[in-house]
Amino acid sequence: MINKVLVANRGEIAIRIMRACRESGIATVAVYSEADRDSIFVKYADEACSIGPAPARDSYLNIPGIIKAALNCGAQAIHPGYGFLAENSDFARACEEAGIIFIGPSSRVLELVGCKTAARTTAQEAGIEIVPGINECTEPDIIEQEAEKIGYPVIIKPCDGGGGIGMQVVKSRSELKRSLEMSSAIASRAFGRGKVYVEKYLEHPRHIEVQILADSCGNIIHLGERECSIQRMHNKLVEEAPSPVITPEIRQQMGRQAVDFARKVGYLGAGTVEFIYSGGRFYFIEMNARIQVEHTVTEMVTGIDIVKEQLRIAGGLPLSVSQQEVKLNGWSIECRINAEDPLNNFTPSPGRLSGYRSPGGIGIRVDSGVYNGFMISPYYHPMISKLVAWGRNREEVILRMRRALYEYIIVGVKTNIILHKAILENPRFVSGDLGTHFIGQESSLFDDMRRIEERDRAAVERLKETFKT
Repeated sequence: MINKVLVANRGEIAIRIMRACRESGIATVAVYSEADRDSIFVKYADEACSIGPAPARDSYLNIPGIIKAALNCGAQAIHPGYGFLAENSDFARACEEAGIIFIGPSSRVLELVGCKTAARTTAQEAGIEIVPGINECTEPDIIEQEAEKIGYPVIIKPCDGGGGIGMQVVKSRSELKRSLEMSSAIASRAFGRGKVYVEKYLEHPRHIEVQILADSCGNIIHLGERECSIQRMHNKLVEEAPSPVITPEIRQQMGRQAVDFARKVGYLGAGTVEFIYSGGRFYFIEMNARIQVEHTVTEMVTGIDIVKEQLRIAGGLPLSVSQQEVKLNGWSIECRINAEDPLNNFTPSPGRLSGYRSPGGIGIRVDSGVYNGFMISPYYHPMISKLVAWGRNREEVILRMRRALYEYIIVGVKTNIILHKAILENPRFVSGDLGTHFIGQESSLFDDMRRIEERDRAAVERLKETFKT
């Protein structure tokens, strides 16, 4: 039985985990860098421990310090959240060696799924179709032969890491050698290893992912899919569940393959199997072995608290639901609200919030770690919150999200709220015609943002009046 969990993360995801713990009767411990001393998650936890000076981003990567803090406070388990050490096999192994439960898969599984080429091979062994390409290889001649075989364009990807770092799209043979060198060099700097692999580049793909849960009693289920195609620089901006393009038959097929992959690798916990969908077919890409930022939309349409399920699994309990009990109800959309200026090349906008009013009303959820007067740090990702809406259908949830964005007032920093307004009003988005290149293709978005900014200026100023004394 777990009665105390250390949360090795910060911001909104730390609070999200602590809420699930509190509802489960589990005490929580926050670890924090001095830059986060005044953050809500530090105050919300039952206990808090400083693990690094300001402004050290590496505080949340300090494996010995986090393990020591857990042992000192008597936490039986550590929840890594997402990012930082969430998929770090060395961290999971350190927890195992210290006798601490790592709320996630084993270090062995993290090593396997963390290597994208090994995951591709495993998927093939499980009978799951992957994007045509060649796995880990350093021989330019072999890569060139494979690229010719599968046809240009191709995409070069680092075997490790994520977030689109090091990816290079190659449109012709003449670009291949230089792109290989660039991708390998970037991967080496970012991930400590320059190994790359090559895939066929699909021209009009959609990014679809399937949420799975696996316990130690042999139960593995899926919770349907999420559409995550609205991205910028391979970073997701808007997610929704379900996908407007996935039929019940395809959903069943994707869910079955996600479960098959999880079973093949011996997965334990919550995870996400990611697919590319193009031309009516879907292909395995990789597995994210952690809670996802966008888990909220799945929770909204299934009613299942994914973090609570993680806690049950870590405690050796079976899942609280069976596959037959999983039902999708309505539609949900998440907008990631960041402190950045979309009209100025998305420049980060750190600073103090001199006014903050989050939206509310039926069907609205705001996961955040900020408050009026909070300082958005320049040292971490500038996410302010995740704004989530639910509706009975896609039309209703789009209208509800537009209303919530209208209500959301943040003063003191620039935000990407105006971009989300433009996306939610875009005819292609409304029709469900999505793709991973949506932001780049919809050049009118920037003109739309300026038009919407002018249109809403008076209303925004009226709402800002509530902050004046």
